[in-house]
Amino acid sequence: MKILIVDDEPGLRQTLDRILGSEGHDTATAANGDDALSSLARDDVDLVLCDLRMPAMGGLEFLERYEAQHGRALVIAMSAYGDADTAIAAMQRGAYDYIQKPFRAEEVILCVRKAAEREKLRAAVERLEGELSSIRGGSDIIGHSPAIRSAVDLARKVARHPSTVLVTGESGTGKELIARLIHTSSPRAAESFVAVNCGAIPEALLESELFGHAKGSFTGATGEKVGLFEEAEGGTLFLDEIGELPLSLQVKLLRALQEGEVRRVGANTPRRVDVRVVAATNRDLGADVTNGRFRGDLYYRVNVVSIRLPALRERHEDVAELAQHFLRRHNARLGLEVAQIAPAAMRMLVEHSWPGNVRELENVIERALVMASGSTIEPEHLVDFVSASTVTIAPDKGAAPSPTAPSDDDLSVKRRSLELERTLIRRALERTRGNRTRAAQLLELSHRALLYKIREYGLGE
Repeated sequence: MKILIVDDEPGLRQTLDRILGSEGHDTATAANGDDALSSLARDDVDLVLCDLRMPAMGGLEFLERYEAQHGRALVIAMSAYGDADTAIAAMQRGAYDYIQKPFRAEEVILCVRKAAEREKLRAAVERLEGELSSIRGGSDIIGHSPAIRSAVDLARKVARHPSTVLVTGESGTGKELIARLIHTSSPRAAESFVAVNCGAIPEALLESELFGHAKGSFTGATGEKVGLFEEAEGGTLFLDEIGELPLSLQVKLLRALQEGEVRRVGANTPRRVDVRVVAATNRDLGADVTNGRFRGDLYYRVNVVSIRLPALRERHEDVAELAQHFLRRHNARLGLEVAQIAPAAMRMLVEHSWPGNVRELENVIERALVMASGSTIEPEHLVDFVSASTVTIAPDKGAAPSPTAPSDDDLSVKRRSLELERTLIRRALERTRGNRTRAAQLLELSHRALLYKIREYGLGE
């Protein structure tokens, strides 16, 4: 384990360092709470041994500030004889355990071993929860950008509570995935997750779909029908594109949310339902409320907690990871063995604006897999679906300058890299007197990739 020892007595720090080091632990030391917080901000540790009586910042204040920083390491408090009340206060502030001074080496070792076993158990539980989440679909939320991680963290946090959630974002950003994550991370995970697109069902049928109908309630109602609210009993109902609901149904949905009951079409009595509702929209519902298209009371009822999903153009750093994920998924589904995406092709993916968001990216990767004849997705497999770079490369020396070429003051790595690539390709073609096969070898590019770049940079004329 990585252990941080926090104590204002140099002798004790040295003793603990020696004891724990002999057990194979990686140790670091801090002389006070401020130094400890700074150290924890720089390095991850598994365990903190912290004295409760220190000048400046004592152990209790350290615990409070570490908790405020969402520290994950276990903290073992060290207290002197007669300081039991302070030790109890430390436990109340989040300390895992405490040991009393003076202590024997065996006591410290035993206490640390208990903490290590607890950490192993916690890690195993997190791993199993992750595997379960993957089985249920939560693993499809790919990316490590701050924007998407913030949305995922909020989804996991709100999942523990029954509050209604409104997920907003452009089409294709993964709103249903977030809804499923909320469900699988909630106490309702063992029950049904029922999804409905409110904009895909004709208005005349939507009330019956949501709330069910009684036999004979209208022409064609030859039997009882259970609505989606009742199907989701005990679980989660996902109302996608809730902004498309007609006003007449918005009133009935509001009652279902407020009263926890639904009335089937043609029925005389309501039925109690226990359903957690997650709604989603790509519309600006606040603006719809202002112009009378969406009821204000329903808006405030569904928007208890709001989770905004970023567009893919707002998190370009996730494109490569998403592309690799879809490569693996559709390789398996289609029975293909396309092993990789060429760097130039990946650059095209990263630089594309993705108006269709993650859904568009997945479709592009699937099409490219089908088109690829070898083991690599090359730029030519993407050119019909992904816009090539719109940056005009600076002309060679002596040529007329392009109005959009990078100026000498332009420090963009992206534009300068493209300019360098064009220059290298031109030189390789000159050196091989136009032999594109030999030029591709010099450039360490595939022949197809070189042909694409020659067209992209206008070097074939």
